[in-house]
Amino acid sequence: MTHPQSLAFSKNPAASKSRSTGDQAQALRGLMQRLQSDRAEPTVAPRSRRAFAIGVTSGKGGVGKTNIALNLAIALARLDAGTCLVDANLGLGNIDLLCGLNGYWNLSHVVSGARNVRDIVLAGPEGINVIPGASGLTELADCPASAQADLFRQLTEFEESHDFLVIDTSAGIHRPMREFLNACDLVLVVTTPEPTSIADSYALIKTLSGSDIPHLEVLVNQSDSAPQAHQVAERIQQTARMFLHLEVAAAGFVPKDPQVPAAVVRRRPFLIETPESPASAAIQQLAARLKRLFERQPAQTTAERGSFFPRMQTHRVRRAA
Repeated sequence: MTHPQSLAFSKNPAASKSRSTGDQAQALRGLMQRLQSDRAEPTVAPRSRRAFAIGVTSGKGGVGKTNIALNLAIALARLDAGTCLVDANLGLGNIDLLCGLNGYWNLSHVVSGARNVRDIVLAGPEGINVIPGASGLTELADCPASAQADLFRQLTEFEESHDFLVIDTSAGIHRPMREFLNACDLVLVVTTPEPTSIADSYALIKTLSGSDIPHLEVLVNQSDSAPQAHQVAERIQQTARMFLHLEVAAAGFVPKDPQVPAAVVRRRPFLIETPESPASAAIQQLAARLKRLFERQPAQTTAERGSFFPRMQTHRVRRAA
């Protein structure tokens, strides 16, 4: 049944036109306010050590990749490291479901000019920041060069206030996903002991073997035991060394833990829900090691390599050329 008020609008063209004009004026006022806010926002002072970008990926879905990325970001934040979690799942992101966030705006709205980067950032658990919907970056190919430059400028300014970027990418070997990973400082390839997961992980590593990623590591998730995880990692390492002439480091393992799926059902990160569980302990050990790796890197080396988003923009320009 049609609401009487909606009939009134449809029967009165003048009223409908007036309402449309009012909506446009309101949208224009909002745009002007955002532009003024951007100009008034203080510039972040350059850091002596840029953010360390960690790409979390997998050869196939269903291996717990996003759960690893979320809880790793929280573990890093607990070590007093400013951390931003970038949801780069290309339209299939579900980080909000894992930690109870409800965000509407994402990077596609920044690409369209409806919002700026700081408008879309979500306040995640333990003080982490979450950038939702990085699939918006794949829409840049159809945007003017000025729009692309503006987006990467905003992302770079935001990045400068963080120590770590944890980028949760899509599973598989799609080209947009490789653009994210090629710009990372370290890539964690998450696998499980299942033969299909191991095979897909190697296929992904093979695809990345020609890139300039400084560190490539394999993380075994949902392992029944330490010997099993060691065997899986060693198998991938030996195959990569033999056929790709590539050294892949072992990042350790996260044991199979019934607390993990239980936390997912409750939409709570397992590191917060059960901080003493075996999976939580493993993630905390991984975060501590990555933080030490970040701190050991000379400041001049990180400065020469540049920040994550400018590197990603460079990769896109090279591919377009």
